[in-house]
Amino acid sequence: MAAEIVNPRSDSETTEAAAGSGAVPGGEGEAGAAAPEEPFDPAFALHRGGKMAVAATVPLRDKDDLSLAYTPGVAKVCTAIAEQPELVHDYTWKSGVVAVVTDGTAVLGLGDIGPEASLPVMEGKAILFKQFGGVDAVPIALATKDTDEIVETVVRMAPSFGGINLEDISAPRCFEIERRLQERLDIPVFHDDQHGTAVVTLAALRNAAKLTGRELGELRAVISGAGAAGVAIAKFLLEAGLGDVAVADRKGIVSRDRDDLTPVKRELAELTNKAGLTGSLESALAGADVFIGVSGGTVPESAVASMAPGSFVFAMANPNPEVHPDVAHKYAAVVATGRSDFPNQINNVLAFPGIFAGALQVRASRITEGMKIAAANALADVVGDALAPDCVIPSPFDERVAPAVTAAVAAAARAEGVAAGSPPAAG
Repeated sequence: MAAEIVNPRSDSETTEAAAGSGAVPGGEGEAGAAAPEEPFDPAFALHRGGKMAVAATVPLRDKDDLSLAYTPGVAKVCTAIAEQPELVHDYTWKSGVVAVVTDGTAVLGLGDIGPEASLPVMEGKAILFKQFGGVDAVPIALATKDTDEIVETVVRMAPSFGGINLEDISAPRCFEIERRLQERLDIPVFHDDQHGTAVVTLAALRNAAKLTGRELGELRAVISGAGAAGVAIAKFLLEAGLGDVAVADRKGIVSRDRDDLTPVKRELAELTNKAGLTGSLESALAGADVFIGVSGGTVPESAVASMAPGSFVFAMANPNPEVHPDVAHKYAAVVATGRSDFPNQINNVLAFPGIFAGALQVRASRITEGMKIAAANALADVVGDALAPDCVIPSPFDERVAPAVTAAVAAAARAEGVAAGSPPAAG
């Protein structure tokens, strides 16, 4: 079987159904009465019936097909897998399918809206996997916020999947959940809110530095937001060679002298802020080379104006960037957002489909830092000669993106010894 990337209804059925209900939840009113007239809403039209389905990849035309696809033919395959468990990768969908798992606690900018309300987003994530990476994915929304229960549930269902994509799970629980699952499973576990964002940010930053004739090691960055994305971006950029980075939460710069830090933020304080900055985000931006926003809120224009000449502003909050591009362009050499209607969109879909496709291709047991850096480098290289202030990252619809990222991740997995049959990494 495979997850389709189309709505199970035809376009005409979907449109008619939505139009007939006024495109509002609930359809008809009591006793079959028509719902009040409402303006047609294409979002409800698109989502009616869901955005995906399951389809067979083998024919079932007659009894011979049935006997091969199911009993008695299936018994031979089951017996073979029981005797040689690794054959599950060859004779089931396991090596080509990812579970998209959430508890509905940090959904887009909507917050803790619960598992049912998260499903449209998880379906969307699944069809992005298929459309942009050729990877089948199954949305799974869990009716628990308990860390232990989430871990145990995912571990128990893991035999059916080749990878686990954790999605929209609130911090700081997301860090522990990912860590514990990585320790217990021999398949890739990847929290996209953390690592997908970090990979695309690094790719854009590499190209921005290249465009302005600088190296990552020369740059000092300030990140607004110490949640899942902010923490992951900070660690990843330092791993990639960034000169320095300070991270700000609601109370100011995360620094060693603060006594109100969570364990995650205490660790972050030890790794970041070599300059020893304290105080507000705005004060930290004075002389900074890079601003990265993953928190929402608004950064005053005066703080942006205080940044170093030739600075980069990556204001990624949706729908309202921390710094509006019109303001950022007054002072910055390169401006990026999380929105599709401005140039240089920092969009996770540039990363996670190819990362999982590469990991699944070689049956990687995990996704390493080296694999993520390889993905970022490959993504940056796709831009090539088109590199310009309004093009430091490719479009999600650039057909070169997924193959480039897939190949780079697969090669890195082999080199690091986490691919099936790979030798241990040297050293």
